[in-house]
Amino acid sequence: MPSKRSDIDSFLAMDVLAEANRLKKAGRPVISMAVGQPSHPAPDAALAAARAALEHGHLGYTDAFGRESLRVAIAEDYRARMGIAIDPARIAVTTGSSAGFNLAFLALFDAGDAVAIARPGYPAYRNILKALDLKVVEVDANAEHDFTLTPEALEAAEKAHGVTLAGVLLASPANPTGTVTGRAALKRLADWCHARGTAFISDEIYHGLVFSGEEASALSFTDEAVVINSFSKYYCMTGWRIGWMVLPEKLVRVFEQLTQNIYICAPDLSQIAAEAALSERKQLDGYCNIYRNNRNFLTSALPAIGLPVASPMDGAFYAYVDVSRYTNDSLAFARQILHEANVAVTPGVDFDPENGGRFLRLSYAGTEAEITEAVERIGNWLPAR
Repeated sequence: MPSKRSDIDSFLAMDVLAEANRLKKAGRPVISMAVGQPSHPAPDAALAAARAALEHGHLGYTDAFGRESLRVAIAEDYRARMGIAIDPARIAVTTGSSAGFNLAFLALFDAGDAVAIARPGYPAYRNILKALDLKVVEVDANAEHDFTLTPEALEAAEKAHGVTLAGVLLASPANPTGTVTGRAALKRLADWCHARGTAFISDEIYHGLVFSGEEASALSFTDEAVVINSFSKYYCMTGWRIGWMVLPEKLVRVFEQLTQNIYICAPDLSQIAAEAALSERKQLDGYCNIYRNNRNFLTSALPAIGLPVASPMDGAFYAYVDVSRYTNDSLAFARQILHEANVAVTPGVDFDPENGGRFLRLSYAGTEAEITEAVERIGNWLPAR
């Protein structure tokens, strides 16, 4: 029998992707706007480095926290881009950002602790926290609070749920809303957590993909946050499963011991490729311009077909759209769009169990031609509703 802790919800975006892939295999011309996966391959330098590594074949275990050269390169990237000095010893290379979240939740919280996340928000936060017997406190990240978490909203949530928060997890840019939390708001949240002794986890995996507003790292304001980042999004390396964390100095050994026992280390080949990718910002910024063009197109094209955008599209590569004029069941609606219009989109209930029935998330990480065709298909399909 499965354990009680394994009784968690599906990650519906992945279910939609699997169904879209089955339809494609059957010959259907499906366009996917379901998952946040860039349509471009890893940058040229990363591919070249990986090919060279495969030629010599000497791939094996690295230190639990990863290759020293990669950690030094990540630290240098923070210094060059943000003016932030980080000791490479505080950097842990992980098996994707997903491993980083698992490690952070295990290192920072005990069973029964209350952790706040934004609603709507990335569903895996909620599901992993539940699997670890942690209390999930979902806080409305609505227009009243600029679609982000604020100290006032967190304090109100504590009162409503009768808890004291052990941790706060914020993503900026956010999935699915695209919200970028500005420097002043991010500092205020970091200061609030520091004053209370509340653990602060900053999800920064969409850094580099900011089209409006201020991109800022929690590291600019505090050394006590656990910052999680990834090579999946900006660096176009989803399938390489490689990410990193920046840790408070006092927690380095705690995280290292957990990593040693749970993951051993991130894949050596992916680490080699990731280090090379750090030098390819010119190529990657060119890809970002494609996302920017897609964003600008969707800003007007989606409302024109009856899908108003419900939140800022400041960053990441998602449009969170209101479909309440058509349905209150976004899961069934997404399935209809997939099977009748050949476009894969993600139902809002994945991100918001309470109100997500009225929303869909559309990823615009594809090519301009794909995004244009997908919107045309949905627009032609909608009048029949």
